Amino acid sequence: MRAVYPTAYVPMSPVEIELYLLELVDLIADAVQAEPFAPCPVAVVGHRLVEAHFTGPETLQRTVEVLGHALLFNPELQDVPELAEKVVGILGAVSTGFATAMRLDAFDQQEQVKRALMTAKVRAEQVLKASEARFREVFDSSAFGIALTDLRGQCIDANAALADMIGCDRTALIGRRMIELFDPADVDALVATYRAVGEGGVERVREQRRLLREDGEPVWVHLAVSLLRESGGKPAYHVTMVEDVSELHLLRKNLDFQLLHDALTGLSNRQHFVTRLETLHGTSRGGITLYYLDLDAFSVVNNGLGHAVGDQLLTEVGRRLKAVVADETASVARMAGDEFAIVVDNSPTTPSVPAMIERINEALERPMDNGVALSASVGVVDRPAAGWDVAELLRAANATLRRAKAAGKRQWQTYDRHADQRLREQQARAARMPGALADGEIEVEYQPVVDLDSRRVLGHVARLRWEELGHDECLELAEATGLSLALGQWALREAAAEAVGSSASDPSESDPTESDPTESDPTESDPTESDPTESDPTESDGFGVLHFELSPMQSRDEDLVGTVKRTLDETGLPVSRLRIFLDTRSMLEGPGEDNAQFLRDNGIVTGLARFNGGQAELSLLADLPVDSLILDPSVVRRLAERPAAFLHDAVARTVRLIRSSGVSVLVAGVSSADCAAWWTQVEVDAAFGDHLAPAVPGYELSR
Repeated sequence: MRAVYPTAYVPMSPVEIELYLLELVDLIADAVQAEPFAPCPVAVVGHRLVEAHFTGPETLQRTVEVLGHALLFNPELQDVPELAEKVVGILGAVSTGFATAMRLDAFDQQEQVKRALMTAKVRAEQVLKASEARFREVFDSSAFGIALTDLRGQCIDANAALADMIGCDRTALIGRRMIELFDPADVDALVATYRAVGEGGVERVREQRRLLREDGEPVWVHLAVSLLRESGGKPAYHVTMVEDVSELHLLRKNLDFQLLHDALTGLSNRQHFVTRLETLHGTSRGGITLYYLDLDAFSVVNNGLGHAVGDQLLTEVGRRLKAVVADETASVARMAGDEFAIVVDNSPTTPSVPAMIERINEALERPMDNGVALSASVGVVDRPAAGWDVAELLRAANATLRRAKAAGKRQWQTYDRHADQRLREQQARAARMPGALADGEIEVEYQPVVDLDSRRVLGHVARLRWEELGHDECLELAEATGLSLALGQWALREAAAEAVGSSASDPSESDPTESDPTESDPTESDPTESDPTESDPTESDGFGVLHFELSPMQSRDEDLVGTVKRTLDETGLPVSRLRIFLDTRSMLEGPGEDNAQFLRDNGIVTGLARFNGGQAELSLLADLPVDSLILDPSVVRRLAERPAAFLHDAVARTVRLIRSSGVSVLVAGVSSADCAAWWTQVEVDAAFGDHLAPAVPGYELSR
């Protein structure tokens, strides 16, 4: 209503206009969702607009703009199959109905002209001068082109409007055959039209045809042909009226293109590509190959050179990709951002997948005019089974692309059903994880940390458990979904509360900090700097010290110290009974490395988790104020598989070196008696694993 109200005078109030248009919206919505789809019923919308006098110069254009945008992006219609094609059909029907109604309105007026012509002939003697003047005025001043032809098709008279459309003088039209003014491709159909009207088979005919100007340019017109009869009813003349609809035709053509093509590159957009993919997949004899591309590090171009340069590159990439498959039956589309897709209908001469990938990267790596060269990661679905639908094809290609990107730059992968199934299961779990956390499905379990010599429990390490997934799998999913920070904060609070609760229910546990928390300062003396069982609250057989490993995202959290302090304040856990282990890889990469110092400054004992023992990681021990470390379970497994003497001596020397610097060494994942004995000989400070004691929920700690 707001769009069309200013374009024409309509004798209704805004509320009445809105209600009137609402009925038309319902007609369109029903037509879009109807099966089978047919745009014809929507033509009445155009008629209704003209009937209500929505006939301003801009009324149709604004109507098409509003409907085109609303129908394509209305959430209620997103599940409608082939929505883009249906919207094009709907808009075409509305436009055609509008133009037809406008033409009919004009034709109704022209019918009066025809009746005036007949009356003039019957009453020629009485009102010849008056009727001739009236006829000539209407004939000459009409905005429609009008021509009178005899039954042989020769032009007897034509008005100036028709001459202007043709681009010639009106006198040059007299004596010419009417069908000579039209495109030769339409001549046969026009001959049949004039014959049908002349023989009385139809009263009048309305068609869309192409006139040809004198310079050869086509003019799209709506054509109306009717018959004038003599007083006795004998056919006398054909009356031909034409309306120039070239602008409307161009508008519809441009609208079709915009709905199906990317505005920047001119390539097919996602909607059009889906249609082409479906067509090729259903008709291909040699099978199709779908390539899904993502430009590597394209954000560097946008951020470094600006979005204008980025847009130029995207346009050039589209041109080069089209050139790569120019000799194939193929379609290229820009799917979104810097993602492109190519579908190739394979023939005996089509290059193999590796060769096509090489062509693509060779085309992209040639420097552009500004010197920038690109590469792409590609996911490939080669000759999928006929039963696959288009949505599944695109999903599989996109998933394969993500696997390729995970391997690095300029990588490509072909679809792997088993890898895809694993990824889908993992992503399904990842998607459910926030709800599982909110519903209390995720648990915190506690695995005893054991002195290998005495087999005494020194404390417990908090481990996550969700259904059949263990701690490491939970952390991996949480990192992938961005839930890691919230999950880690919740787990720390749960573990700290459990540690306090278990200690309170166990009379054998005695925490020296409970009598006077100011008597000792963990920043001055770390229990791990000497024998871990000497003067340490973990000597008791109760819960002992809570060992908590942080995820990579938690380790980089700028509010980590605040989170830990709030947890201690809320739960009442003494600071001496908590050890926080930062993720070693995160510390190597830099972000969050200050957290170790901040934790130490606040009296919190700090360590490194997932320590692999590499040279770079060993250097961290000199740079960071850490008191202990946990060897990565993967290191433990590798050493357990190769228990050679030289490995034992080398590891023992490394452990002694680390311990001599005041850092205690803990081993994770001890899974057998031999493994426990091996690490006992190496003289690590403590260990945990299923062989020593399994992880249990908090309610089983008392057992």
